Amino acid sequence: MTAETVTIPKEEYLKLKKCEEVEKDLLVSLVKGLEDIKHGRIIPWKKAK
Repeated sequence: MTAETVTIPKEEYLKLKKCEEVEKDLLVSLVKGLEDIKHGRIIPWKKAK
């Protein structure tokens, strides 16, 4: 399989890179949250009145 080359505007490239960083940050946060739940490090939510 050969790689293809595409040309996009710099602004679009920077926007895609930023989205990639945000996605990585969200994934790391999700994994840490799930590990906290697994190890019982959670605080129960108070019910809204």
